[in-house]
Amino acid sequence: MADISVKYLGLDLSSPVIAASSGLTNSVDNIKKLEKAGVGAVVLKSLFEEQINFEVNEQIAVSAHKDYPEAYDYMTEYAQNNSVNEYLKLISGAKNEVNIPVIASINCYSDKSWVNFAKKIEEAGADGIELNLFIVNHDKNSDPQKYEEVYYKVSQSVSKVVSIPVSIKLGVYFSNLVSLVNKLSVSGSKGVVLFNRFYEPDINIDKLTLTSSNVYSSPSDIRRSLRWVAIVSDKIPNIDISASTGVHDGEAVVKQLLAGAKAVQVCSVIYKHGPAVITSMNNYIKEWMKGKNFSSIDDFNGIMSYSRIPDPAMYERAQFMKYFSQLDIGDNNKL
Repeated sequence: MADISVKYLGLDLSSPVIAASSGLTNSVDNIKKLEKAGVGAVVLKSLFEEQINFEVNEQIAVSAHKDYPEAYDYMTEYAQNNSVNEYLKLISGAKNEVNIPVIASINCYSDKSWVNFAKKIEEAGADGIELNLFIVNHDKNSDPQKYEEVYYKVSQSVSKVVSIPVSIKLGVYFSNLVSLVNKLSVSGSKGVVLFNRFYEPDINIDKLTLTSSNVYSSPSDIRRSLRWVAIVSDKIPNIDISASTGVHDGEAVVKQLLAGAKAVQVCSVIYKHGPAVITSMNNYIKEWMKGKNFSSIDDFNGIMSYSRIPDPAMYERAQFMKYFSQLDIGDNNKL
């Protein structure tokens, strides 16, 4: 029988399919359902520093003692501790009920908070930490190198205070992703997630208001990560990659594993079809492996990465231009 177990961040996973950080992983009951469906690990819903600070301000706003500094300090500490404690209860509760790795996720913007949260998360029993970090660089006078140094600093700061593995969930907006991941690999991070799916703004042209674009990914979104998984896994072999965005079926999982991902993260497809889709993905991987005579994922992991194919330039943009330069208008009846 095909063995679909993998190692990711040094953790033993029974399946390469990980449930990504979302509302799907915000309760022990949900996590138990995901485990039953065959998920290899879960990344808990992110603990956001902004959310904690918002709750602090809400508490202070309704307090009759907000004009007193001592009361202000008390309310601030109480609200912060309450939010963090609820998250720590989720971690410990999940670890008591399931046998799969439980990876915490934190999203902060101040160094002190990253470190403090990380220590408490490890003490609560989390198997790993995923840093959900994204900075919108809108300053035309800023130095891109300084912008990226924030990622290295956070990676290093958190990795120094915990013994559990740390990974960083990255966006697509970097001028040299390979260089960034290389520096993260020597800054303490054991893995990277390619790529984060952020809130994307849209404009309602009737109401002239800013709104949100579609929050769910589609199967075609795999193109956002497949190329970079193949390139980064080949160029930076000392860091694990979890592929995210556009993984909607077993075929997509196999593609990312062939490209060099150690695991994949799924979210939108579970929202759409429920945990049973994970079972279908696992079954597909096993059947595909059986058809190819692969006994383990190690047998084929990364064999389609950048330097292991006959023409690595296939992963480069030049091939896109070459493809369309060979087409005539008549080749596409939609033109």
